[in-house]
Amino acid sequence: MGTSVLAPLPERMRPHSLKDYVGQKHLVGEGCILRNMIESGSISSFILWGPPGVGKTTLARIIADTLDREFYTLSAISSGVKDVREVIDGAKSKSLFSHAAAPILFIDEIHRFNKAQQDALLGAVESGTVVLVGATTENPSFEVITPLLSRCQVFVLKSLETEDLQALLDRAVSEDEILKERNIRIEETDALFRHSGGDGRKLLNILEIVVDALASNKEIIINNKTVTDCLQENIAIYDKNGEMHYDIISAFIKSIRGSDPNAAVYYLARMLDGGEDPLFIARRMCLSASEDVGLANPNALLLANATFQVVNQIGMPEARIPLSECAVYLASSPKSNASYLAIEKALQEARENKTRPVPLYLRNAPTKLMEELGYSDGYKYAHDYPGHFTDLEFMPEGLEGKAFYEPQPNAHEDKLKAYLKACWPKYYSEKK
Repeated sequence: MGTSVLAPLPERMRPHSLKDYVGQKHLVGEGCILRNMIESGSISSFILWGPPGVGKTTLARIIADTLDREFYTLSAISSGVKDVREVIDGAKSKSLFSHAAAPILFIDEIHRFNKAQQDALLGAVESGTVVLVGATTENPSFEVITPLLSRCQVFVLKSLETEDLQALLDRAVSEDEILKERNIRIEETDALFRHSGGDGRKLLNILEIVVDALASNKEIIINNKTVTDCLQENIAIYDKNGEMHYDIISAFIKSIRGSDPNAAVYYLARMLDGGEDPLFIARRMCLSASEDVGLANPNALLLANATFQVVNQIGMPEARIPLSECAVYLASSPKSNASYLAIEKALQEARENKTRPVPLYLRNAPTKLMEELGYSDGYKYAHDYPGHFTDLEFMPEGLEGKAFYEPQPNAHEDKLKAYLKACWPKYYSEKK
């Protein structure tokens, strides 16, 4: 059944098979986990976590079509417990009479389901009455109840790369029933891709705005200027689906990172005035406190966490005050991303060298055999030494002297660096 030409361009261009699906090669590429599940015909419940416009809904529909499964869809924004139970009861009834494979229940914005709604899903997922496919832009660890999360795999979707966006653009211009009849010439794509921010739906929305704005021209020339001009004139259309929600939270975090409390409070006000979930904002500030302020001011994370708890307890409109206090504090704090850089370097090392053995003297020796094999032999208990420190090698063989954490220049980390340099000159010598 075809899509109406009156539908928006993103809907008209929605792919119906993996052949036309763009991006997420780590999940749907040859030999990858989701493709293997689809090709085997055996699908289990899972949650798709990723930014908007990267193909979460599309992927769920493609899976249902490919496996010839009945497809139910609910939106967590508009559906209640009653809607969930009606779908589950319907699935039970059909399975009794037709013995068909379990239908796929797709829940968009699953992070907005409350505990009662998620509890209503649990039994059906557990029994296999439905295969749950949830989509979320939020970390499911925070928003999905543990019993449900433990029964679902979580697949992380990534923002689309330039080559993915280019493929979407080329396909839209050459295959869409409306656009292929227009005389469209694309001279530049920088502005198109920049404003889309790795969001395929946003890219197609922008393309449609520009084409509609220039529809009276014999030749529709798309370049950086025409894109920018059209978006400035059509900002209300550009944000018709609330897409600027993500732009404003981005500007808010970047203002904190850039030490501008005034801009941070302004974007905070924009979000609160627009009805943004205050807990969403508070969570983002907890992350910023670690990633952007970090050890330059360790109290920042304590305040951000306290803010999250207070906002959860008091709600709006009073929550605007602690949110503002925290935003100003974070923006006004010295900045360091040393902890963020340290874990990224360590993760890279861990991925590349997964088999480095832990030194024997750092291992526990709960059994006599382990003692005989030398486990824990040679370990030095730091508290038995002056200053509660002993120069023991803790790194696996091959990583001696490798530093992941590099203190950055600020008052607090200057003290940390001096201490670490005294303890570990091989990690923190003058040249470092």
